[in-house]
Amino acid sequence: MAEVKASLACGVIAAFLSSAVLAFVEDLDDTFKDTRVNDVWLVDFYAPWCGYCKKLEPIWHEVGAELKSSGSPVRVGKMDATAYSGMASEFGVRGYPTIKLLKGDLAYNYKGPRTKDDIVEFANRVAGPAVRALPSKQMFEHMMKRHDVLFVYVGGDSPLKEKYNDAASELIVYTYFFSASEEALPESVSLPELPAVVVFKDGGYFTYDEYEDSSLSLWVNKERFQGYLQIDGFTLYELGETGKLVAIAVIDEKDPTEESGRLKTLMQRVAKEYREQFNRDFQFGHMDGNDYINSLIMGEVTVPSVIILNTSNEQYFLPSEPIESMEQLVQFISSVLNGSAQAYGGDGIIQRIKRVAFDARSTIMSVFRSSPLLGCFLFGLPLGVISLMCYGICTAESDDGSDDIDALKREGLTDDEEEEEEERQRAAELEGPEEEDEDAGEKDPEEKKTD
Repeated sequence: MAEVKASLACGVIAAFLSSAVLAFVEDLDDTFKDTRVNDVWLVDFYAPWCGYCKKLEPIWHEVGAELKSSGSPVRVGKMDATAYSGMASEFGVRGYPTIKLLKGDLAYNYKGPRTKDDIVEFANRVAGPAVRALPSKQMFEHMMKRHDVLFVYVGGDSPLKEKYNDAASELIVYTYFFSASEEALPESVSLPELPAVVVFKDGGYFTYDEYEDSSLSLWVNKERFQGYLQIDGFTLYELGETGKLVAIAVIDEKDPTEESGRLKTLMQRVAKEYREQFNRDFQFGHMDGNDYINSLIMGEVTVPSVIILNTSNEQYFLPSEPIESMEQLVQFISSVLNGSAQAYGGDGIIQRIKRVAFDARSTIMSVFRSSPLLGCFLFGLPLGVISLMCYGICTAESDDGSDDIDALKREGLTDDEEEEEEERQRAAELEGPEEEDEDAGEKDPEEKKTD
């Protein structure tokens, strides 16, 4: 009896906790448009049949619980975009799942990894002010420890500050923006003039130059990454939005070799020592393994090696010989920059056809590798049926062939000629059996002798 009571109590507690977690995420309907105005909302637009949406669901409930427990003003909801398609279209939903933070009249798309920590960090960053103040050196140093890349406006009111605020409102989805007085900066920081926009990263700081860097938003977009990164598929997608070429050392971190370590070190040195020469046009980093690169270029890249990707037009560049020194690496990068290096790939019609064929082949191979029987059923059975149909069509004999020939013969005859032709055919049919009987009755002289 005690065990039954204990199990019932556990069931009640579990149900209570489950309902409490679910309460952190609100189900939204078509009335949401009118009721959302005064709040900040983080909304998951999903489709019930979407596998990615189902995978996100438990994470989404964790996001709701985290934001609620931390006292965040952000409310978390989810909407069935197939049931309320008109509402989803108004918010620009074109795929599932789509995560948006809605703040007043603004809607911010989330494009980061679908993990609880990343989504919560995005919500807290975008829900707050676009530009946050750093009132003291202690606060500045604290933020320097928390962020690898830190954008700071230094100075009073100015046209540059207005541009900075506009850039912050546009790019807050990617990074934080701060403002500070000159007194709040570390003593090691010396600015030639104020106001100024400064980015702190890679152990140093770099100032925006309105004449050399043109648009402030473009400059921020290009500087929002560290000079050297560990690159994966998602990071490469994000780097594509900066407009930079991506120089990658392809290595194997699971089985490191002296050659891999040397290429990685060379890439890091070029990123740091040649920043002034290459930073505006190149992003540097390394990638573990060549699987993703191979699928991207539809070819085979050796490990370790160096490759430069142009994500805007899907071109790539390979050195003509193995990179042995930093001088060779700098020369290769310079040849890409000045246009003398051989470009491969691209986004032309032939490459697109190759991409379709490559993706189809990859899909089929992955199905056969994961489940050979399923692959045979999905692809072998339809091919077999199609083959049998083709064989039947090619070997079939037409019973109406003679009729078709007669019809062709009669084509072009007058009515009288057609009647005469029909009479001749009938006469031939009547005479035919008699002639056969006569022929049967007559014997060849040789046959008679035999008899």
